[in-house]
Amino acid sequence: MKLTIYEIGVLNLAIAVIPILVVIAILMMWSLKSKTAMYASVRMLVQLTVVGYVLTSIFALDNAGIVVIVLALMLLLASWIALRPLRQKSTDLYAKALFGISVGGISTLALTTFAVLQIDYWYQPQYVIPLAGMIFSNAMNTVSLAAERFESDMAVVPDYIRARNSAFTAALIPSINTFFAVGLVAFPGMMTGQILSGVSPLIAVKYQIVIMSVLFGSSGASAAIYLYLQRHATAPARDAHPG
Repeated sequence: MKLTIYEIGVLNLAIAVIPILVVIAILMMWSLKSKTAMYASVRMLVQLTVVGYVLTSIFALDNAGIVVIVLALMLLLASWIALRPLRQKSTDLYAKALFGISVGGISTLALTTFAVLQIDYWYQPQYVIPLAGMIFSNAMNTVSLAAERFESDMAVVPDYIRARNSAFTAALIPSINTFFAVGLVAFPGMMTGQILSGVSPLIAVKYQIVIMSVLFGSSGASAAIYLYLQRHATAPARDAHPG
C-alpha cells in the first residue's frame, strides 16, 4: 500500500504553531524572557520559509560554486551561533570554533557522501546541503555546550585538563542520551520523514544509523578540536593558580 503524503495548508500550519504560543504564554505568566522565545519563533518561521524557496532554486541550478558558497555560509553562521552562550567572546574563540566545526564537519560530510552514499558527484545539492545542515548544526550545538562548560569551569578552578574533560563529557550528553533513547523513546526526524514518505522502515533505519554515526563523530571531533585549541589560551591562568 502506497502511503499518501498529505498537503499541509496555511490554516493547518497555523494550528501547528499553537504549542509554541502555549509555551510563550507560560513564559509571560511567569515573568520570564518571553521576548527571546517570540523572536526565536518568528525567526524560525521566516528562516524556514525563505530556505524552502532558496533550496528549490539551488537544487534546480545544480551548480558547484553555489553549493560551496552555501556550505561556507553555514559554517560561518554555525561558528558564530556556537559562541552565543559565552560571557566573553572574541575573534580568537570564533576562529577556534570555526576551525573545529569545519574540520569535524567537512571530514564526516565527505566520508558520508563519498564512501557511504557514493553520490553521483561531490556537489550534488540534494544530498550535500541537507546532510551538511544536520552535521554542522549538531557540531555547532556540541561545541556550544563544550565552550560554555569550559568557560564556567575555568572561572571556578583554572585547571585546563579538568575543565576540558568536564566540558567534553557534558557536551556529549545529548548525543549519548539520543543513542540510548532512539527506537525506544524517540524516532528521529529523518527516519520519521522517510517512513511517512513511504520508504521501508528497514531502509529508513539504515539511513538513520548512518546519520547518527556521523553526527556523533563530527560533533565529538569538533568539540575536541575546539577544546584542544584552548590549551594555550588558558595556560597562563592555570599557571597563575597552581592549586
